[in-house]
Amino acid sequence: MNALTANFEPDTSHDFLSLPLYDERRPKLKLRPRKALFHFRELLKDKENTEEVFRIFESLPWRNLRKAGEAFIQSERGLDIRVREPFLPAILDDHAALRRTPKGSLAHAYCDFMEAEGLTAQGLVEEFDRFMADKPKYNDQFRWYMNRLRDVHDMLHVLTGYGRDSLGEACVLAFTYSQQPSPAHLFIGYMAGLNIGKQVSSSAPVLRAIREAQGLGKACPRIAEMAITELLPMQLDDVRRKLNITPAMHYRAAHAVWGSMGVNPYDLLGQKKAA
Repeated sequence: MNALTANFEPDTSHDFLSLPLYDERRPKLKLRPRKALFHFRELLKDKENTEEVFRIFESLPWRNLRKAGEAFIQSERGLDIRVREPFLPAILDDHAALRRTPKGSLAHAYCDFMEAEGLTAQGLVEEFDRFMADKPKYNDQFRWYMNRLRDVHDMLHVLTGYGRDSLGEACVLAFTYSQQPSPAHLFIGYMAGLNIGKQVSSSAPVLRAIREAQGLGKACPRIAEMAITELLPMQLDDVRRKLNITPAMHYRAAHAVWGSMGVNPYDLLGQKKAA
């Protein structure tokens, strides 16, 4: 037990194992690209409208999600992580505990990022819960795995160095595709990249940055299946080396190009309107 996990009580209850592994009532989602395109257009109207993102993922599901989730849940490592990390947002939002880790740690970098952006892990949970409010609830072990796929999103920003600008979000999605291969990740990522090109004409390597992110995600083990409480106290650079995450050169190059043009990458649409 490290200094971080000492702050959280492990979940030693057996209730989880008494649940069905997978509730067979869960809907079998089908590929619906036209519906995905409709919701992407709605997303462009408001980048912060998380509900549209969820709808795109419903329209372009990960075909082998059940197989991957069941394999991890039933593995010895998966069970061990579930005991230690039954609900990631409770751990990730306890910044007081995270700040007690050494300076330069992933935990400190995560707190810095979330506080600067005004984000919380629980906030994403609440967005998802609002989207699911009128949908059936499934109380199975698989739900824990699904939650982890969702709850590591902001951690990916910190690990990769991608910001919350339009290109940064597109790159995180491309990175995530190689971790969680739902076509929705690539669809949103590349469609966003094409949209960026429409906003500002430049030599910025937007699509190359997105392809690079996809490669970085492929070289990295699936982060949702790692013990996050073991990574958090480690130095950020050490975590990146452990996970084979190298600097995102094309993303940085794109920002450099926009900077030389006086374009704010966090407000590409605003720049076009101003021009």
